[in-house]
Amino acid sequence: MLPTPIYLTELFPLLDQRLIELLRSLSAADWQRPTVCRGWSVKDITAHLLDGNFRRIAINRDGYESPEKPVIESYQDLVNHLNQLNAEWVKATRRLSPNLLIDLLEQSGRQVYEAFCQLPPHETATFSVGWAGDETSENWFDIAREYTERWHHQQQIRLAVDRPGDLLSQPFHYPLLDTFMRALPHTYRHTAAPTGSVVQVTVSGEGGGVWQLLRQFDAWLLTGQSREIVPTASVSIDEKIAWRLFTKGIGRLDALPYLHFGGDRRLAEKILDMIAVMG
Repeated sequence: MLPTPIYLTELFPLLDQRLIELLRSLSAADWQRPTVCRGWSVKDITAHLLDGNFRRIAINRDGYESPEKPVIESYQDLVNHLNQLNAEWVKATRRLSPNLLIDLLEQSGRQVYEAFCQLPPHETATFSVGWAGDETSENWFDIAREYTERWHHQQQIRLAVDRPGDLLSQPFHYPLLDTFMRALPHTYRHTAAPTGSVVQVTVSGEGGGVWQLLRQFDAWLLTGQSREIVPTASVSIDEKIAWRLFTKGIGRLDALPYLHFGGDRRLAEKILDMIAVMG
């Protein structure tokens, strides 16, 4: 059974509520704590989330695109452009107070949710999900990708200030992982294996799950879990590490103690190359 579309729009208000409650509880020192995003503090990540809201409102609600259009000829060109935009925004917003950032996040978050509610889920999205290898994506996938962005940046803040919260619980965590796993076929696209080989990925915890990747004649296919299939290769990942591994929040060597491999080690270790963020 192929994986079904993921409809995550209704999770945005709940995720935003968790974020606003967290931010309002922070001390002045907490706002300056470093995060796993190199060079970015808690305040910088908060500003980055606000930038995401503003971009979504402009594009998805207002149909507005900046007249400054860079030349994008490759995936790396796009990554470089986004990194430049992010750096410029974060630098400029360092002059804003934490309270102002919170107020703007709260107001704009509601507008993003309203805009997403108006998007037909199966029409072509403005943005494709590049890390899944898509040249075009439907709106439901673009919205799910946006959910993963908000989830993992909030979790980066929680990690920095040691406020775990409940984002690893099933209602929040499984949708994140199920979206991330759409990157598996793209990650394995150049990995050779006999037809019928199966790679099984398991993430522990209440919000974890099991996903299987099937080798067909000329491609890899993400499928629903079949308990009757003995995987050719398997990897189990600790729930507290999976999101960091797939968002470049932990290095390969540091992640290895939290991964357990079975079967064909070569196939299983390819999971270490999976990236589910633009970068």
